[in-house]
Amino acid sequence: MLPQVCGTTDHANFAEPLQALVIGQLTGGKRADIGMSGEIKGSAMHHLRASMRYTAHGCRHADCDSRLAKLWKAGGGATAAEKVLQMGFGGIERFQVQQEISFPSQGIPGEVEMGIDDGTHRTTNLVVGKLPERCLLCSVMEEGITEQQLLQIRRDKLQGLRDKGGNPFGGKFGTTHSPGQLKGDFQEELEVAVAGRIVAHRDMGKSHFFDIADAEGRIQCFLNAKAVGEEAFEIFKLLDLGDWVGINGVTFNTKKGEPSVKVKEMTVLSKSLRPMPDKFKGLVDKEIRYRQRYLDLMSNESSRKIFLKRIHMISEMRRFLGDRGFLEVETPMLQPVAGGAAASPFKTHHNALNMPLFMRIAPELFLKRLLVGGFTKVFELNRSFRNEGISRRHNPEFTMLEAYWAYADFEIMADLVEEMICHLAEKFCGGLQIEHKNEDGEHIRTINLGRPWRRASYRDLIREIDPEWFNYSAEKRRERCGELKVEISPDMEDYEVTQQVFEKLIEEKLFDPCYVTHVPKELVPLAKQNTDDDTIVDVYELIINGQEISPGYSELNDPIVQRQRLEEQAGEEIQNIDGEFITALEHGMPSAGGIGIGIDRLVMMLTGAENIRDVIFFPHMRNRE
Repeated sequence: MLPQVCGTTDHANFAEPLQALVIGQLTGGKRADIGMSGEIKGSAMHHLRASMRYTAHGCRHADCDSRLAKLWKAGGGATAAEKVLQMGFGGIERFQVQQEISFPSQGIPGEVEMGIDDGTHRTTNLVVGKLPERCLLCSVMEEGITEQQLLQIRRDKLQGLRDKGGNPFGGKFGTTHSPGQLKGDFQEELEVAVAGRIVAHRDMGKSHFFDIADAEGRIQCFLNAKAVGEEAFEIFKLLDLGDWVGINGVTFNTKKGEPSVKVKEMTVLSKSLRPMPDKFKGLVDKEIRYRQRYLDLMSNESSRKIFLKRIHMISEMRRFLGDRGFLEVETPMLQPVAGGAAASPFKTHHNALNMPLFMRIAPELFLKRLLVGGFTKVFELNRSFRNEGISRRHNPEFTMLEAYWAYADFEIMADLVEEMICHLAEKFCGGLQIEHKNEDGEHIRTINLGRPWRRASYRDLIREIDPEWFNYSAEKRRERCGELKVEISPDMEDYEVTQQVFEKLIEEKLFDPCYVTHVPKELVPLAKQNTDDDTIVDVYELIINGQEISPGYSELNDPIVQRQRLEEQAGEEIQNIDGEFITALEHGMPSAGGIGIGIDRLVMMLTGAENIRDVIFFPHMRNRE
């Protein structure tokens, strides 16, 4: 029992660890001494006399609902309240406590009004508190008080399994279905073997309902002590949420029509020694979501859906290109020259050969060697690495698709990319209207992928910002940047100044698909110059959702011009010259179209993710100090 309290409750006086923990989490130090009447925001655990009225918003822990209903049917009073402290509570619309008892004001979502008597009958405070969304008392009772106590409880159960002759980390288990497959194509009275992690549990005494799940779905199971035998039932009682089990049983529909499996035999496959994240709110802390992705995947359905879409999209892209005659190839990840893009590489050293090597920044130069060798339609889904900044759109390790098609050009490649992305959207996103929301679920924008996609030249888009831009002197363009509030550096070349205007005032505001064509030749030294204007190259940059999704080129295959273009590079970002690549071109590369697609950004766009870390299983993070 707690000491008698009033509006100036001192948290430090509570001796019981469980009670102190609940108070510490829920009150945040918000108290008020308000005399005869008033209001306290963020109520605490109180020693009550007189009455309490609780209006529930509904605890989503089904166990609490059923247990409390039985509890209060059996009778109220101090004994019942003490049981509530042990069991958690929920599901009761209104009740009153007329005795002097200890009772937590925060158990489940809702609001509470209490009359508090300090024991002297001289001061009465009115406390009105809005309760949190999570059944904290219930979860604390289920999961333990501290991490060490929780770990010990689970290890005690681990030992209990061993004492009963069980293997807490079992071996092979043959399955007939996955949980999602079984539920998706459900048939009654079917003998099945299915395995998964226990993610929900409803205790009904000698009968238990529980759900098992993996990344692709879940199924409800029903276990009855009489059906499985006392020994198996005792083993089941040592299991927790998060444990992996294999189930042999027969399918049936419950009275409510829920597809279920009646358990005949159960095999423990792995005992979880740490608790799962909150099963209703999921894992909210982004830092933990990214560092411990496995916790995110087991608790957040939205994350699982994004990654499943990514996996299936990549498989479909392979099939899409394969159906059109493209061959998937593999090229080196360790390269003697970091070529194919203007980027800072990661460096390493090969001890046996005593030579420096670089993690590839792009596979382009090796894929073009295959064109020289006679492979006329090739693609590679590759991992590339760039030792540059990290942002919501950049990760140092990323996935890219590059494809090359002999005898094609950049316009044919644009048609191919448009067809492929629309195909993915219709197959995995339900259509060509892609909705994006913020973290609070509020609608931000809808991206319209309806065909045909807009195509506009680079210079025409710049002229939409300033019609006279290309008539100005280089110095005047720098002045205009100041007027347009576009930051530039003194070291930038003139074409880089224009590119800065494009990136800040045009690219970031293009949300629906737009092919930006015919950019200055200095920006893309590996592309073929336009036959009518040799100051531009025949390329596109596909912009969707304010960022580049795909570049596409009519590939430069003249070795003399290629060497010259690489040697004449200037500015802050230049590409390295790979002499072996120039030698390959001298043997003759057919004219070709080439594309690159940033898979991570494509998945962001198609799933509505606003951060690249939300579509990469294990994004790079700064080391914890």
